[in-house]
Amino acid sequence: MTDYLFLTFLFLIAGVIAVPLASRLQLGSVLGYLIAGIAISPVLGLFNVDVVSLQHFAEFGVVMMLFLVGLELDPHRLWQLRMRLLGLGGLQVGLTVLAVMGIALALGLNWSVALAVGLVLSLSSTAIVLQTLTEKGQLRSDGGQAGFLVLLFQDIAVIPMLALLPLLALPELQSAGGADHHDAGMSLVAHLNAWQTALVTLAAIAVVVFGGSWLTPRLFRFIAMARLRELFTASALMLVVGIALLMSLVGLSPALGTFLAGVVLANSEYRHELESDIDPFKGLLLGLFFMTVGAGINFGLLGDNLLLIVSLTLLLIAIKVLVLWLVGSLFGLRGANLWLVALGLAQAGEFGFVLLSFTVSSAVIPVTLADQLLLIVALSMLLTPLLFIIHERLIAPRYLRESERQADNIDQACKVIIAGHGRVGGIANRMLRGAGFETTVIDYSSAQLEMLRAYGIKVYYGDATRPDLLNAAGIANADLLVIAINDKEKITEMTRYAVEHFPNLHVVARAVDRHHVYDLWAVGCRDIIRETFDSSLRMARSALIALGISEERARDISAQFETVDRRYMREMADLYDPKIPSHENQPYVTKVRELNAEWARQLNARQQQEEE
Repeated sequence: MTDYLFLTFLFLIAGVIAVPLASRLQLGSVLGYLIAGIAISPVLGLFNVDVVSLQHFAEFGVVMMLFLVGLELDPHRLWQLRMRLLGLGGLQVGLTVLAVMGIALALGLNWSVALAVGLVLSLSSTAIVLQTLTEKGQLRSDGGQAGFLVLLFQDIAVIPMLALLPLLALPELQSAGGADHHDAGMSLVAHLNAWQTALVTLAAIAVVVFGGSWLTPRLFRFIAMARLRELFTASALMLVVGIALLMSLVGLSPALGTFLAGVVLANSEYRHELESDIDPFKGLLLGLFFMTVGAGINFGLLGDNLLLIVSLTLLLIAIKVLVLWLVGSLFGLRGANLWLVALGLAQAGEFGFVLLSFTVSSAVIPVTLADQLLLIVALSMLLTPLLFIIHERLIAPRYLRESERQADNIDQACKVIIAGHGRVGGIANRMLRGAGFETTVIDYSSAQLEMLRAYGIKVYYGDATRPDLLNAAGIANADLLVIAINDKEKITEMTRYAVEHFPNLHVVARAVDRHHVYDLWAVGCRDIIRETFDSSLRMARSALIALGISEERARDISAQFETVDRRYMREMADLYDPKIPSHENQPYVTKVRELNAEWARQLNARQQQEEE
């Protein structure tokens, strides 16, 4: 018992220390987990901990992740994506297998071994890439979506790979006892012939589809009657573990089975509840998985073959970058999005560990070669966060500068300029145009502008914070500038420029939060709109009505609150100092308390008047 507690504490403390440090250095959580694993590997070796067994357990985090990915897709959308899914993913896997196989043949490997190596190394890390893209907010970009489709195809391709690899077994390895023919675990297909195995496999898939579409909603409705959150969590885990077990019993990938179940449940009313229950377990197990990858690096073997292993790892990354760049170009990716896919998916993946173990047990690859390939897979995964940093700090800014130089030429100057046409600027523009005012709209999202142009709205592509672009838009002769972009610092910078250089221009600026109001007031703006203030007032008013207060009384309370808040805003703006945390600014804190007391006093006074 003590050993397990010590091991659990060791992994937890390593992650708790390493991940925040890595995130603070903008290296990402994945690299933090990998570094944590490397740091504790000597301790694990000292206590003879079986890292491989831990890794097999932690791989269940990948299974859970694919279940959550499946929940985000409905079958209709998956069918719509079929051409890009097969094109992007199929070409990437096929070309990478051929390229790696060619190099392996040139190095003197047998064709079957070379093909197996190509299959193993053609896969990328779904866990690392999706988590990193999500952390950096790039999953919804064109490059993020293309990368997701490639990863999705790779995860599905694992199934035919598992079926093909045993056919590549080498007789000399089988005779030498390289294949592990005894089945160490349970199986429903171990002693069946080919057609019987196929029938059992199809039946298992049918159970997953039927259970997800018909049985699971009824099961969760029954469980919901107990009104116990922990029971629902246990049921969600039971569902994922059960599907993974069923897939393993018929020789299929647990990850594919849970992904399929997620797709089936994508339209279920319990989808969001399943996501919230499974996500914490997924995060913990993925973190453990990455730490076991770092701890599993064989530094002795790496030291003996340092030049060879590092060279082959870099060669693999170069091959995958080239293949992904070519495939992405064929499917219309350009600029930073193209390089995001090429660099982001250039590593080998976590399924490589699974396939390598399978190839050794099936007498396809010698153990010595498999150990070297394990190092290549681990090192390529270790280098992945660095590739994302290269993209973020070197490549993306370059294309950003190029896109700035290619901003649209504004050929029509209007009296109203709107900077940003998202959820805030879009509504303002529609109201102004509906009232008969012509507007010049500038936005930095090419996808957003293409959509607006399809509706006949005159828009221009470019960075509205650039003075030369504002001058081209006719800011010198404009009556009104609406600043609705989505970057707090850039809003303040743009407001300062407009107020200082065009004193006769009326500026309406979007404030992200209360403290941003003070910043905008300090640079001279006097028409500041808090983006969530009005909606928050309406929400509070609805809450009062729901609690039994009349609608008229709720509106009156809302109006009172707004009046008091706006009256104190000017005084608080004068006291606010951005260099001091607001809770440490004593005059500011005193004024906030005075505001709260004034609000309570007015409300009580009004209540007493009504009672009289």
